[in-house]
Amino acid sequence: MADALLDTPCVTLGGEQKTLGDFAGKALLVVNTASQCGFTPQYQGLERLWQDYQSRGLVVLGFPCNQFGKQEPGDAHEIAQFCELNFGVSFPLFRKVEVNGAEAHPLFVELKRRAPGVLGTQKIKWNFTKFLIDPVGGQVTRYAPTTKPQALEGDIERLLNR
Repeated sequence: MADALLDTPCVTLGGEQKTLGDFAGKALLVVNTASQCGFTPQYQGLERLWQDYQSRGLVVLGFPCNQFGKQEPGDAHEIAQFCELNFGVSFPLFRKVEVNGAEAHPLFVELKRRAPGVLGTQKIKWNFTKFLIDPVGGQVTRYAPTTKPQALEGDIERLLNR
């Protein structure tokens, strides 16, 4: 992965400073999430990927976002509690970010640049857009919100078996 991804500062829901460099050598699945979205049940599938593949080198990273229908209104504590109680989420969750516009988090600016959407658009259309980042070369693959987490298993397997 190039430095633009590795060096991007992020803050966990618990207030801990991180960068993607803290997960160097791992395949990363970065997802913009929301607690009150029709796709919110995907938390369960994301947690299953985390449980099934973390020992082989996958890290799932959730970034709550309130830009789409204001479907993530809670503060850090409320988000953490909701995810843990309702879906047993144990993968790393980060502070709320914006993914589009002038205030878009630098991580999502870079992810959208590397893996544009349909017709080359760099805008994220909705919650639960997923980005799978190769642990070696920094290749980024983008998946639509409608793509269920279990549908990524083949691509995850290919990355982890290199």
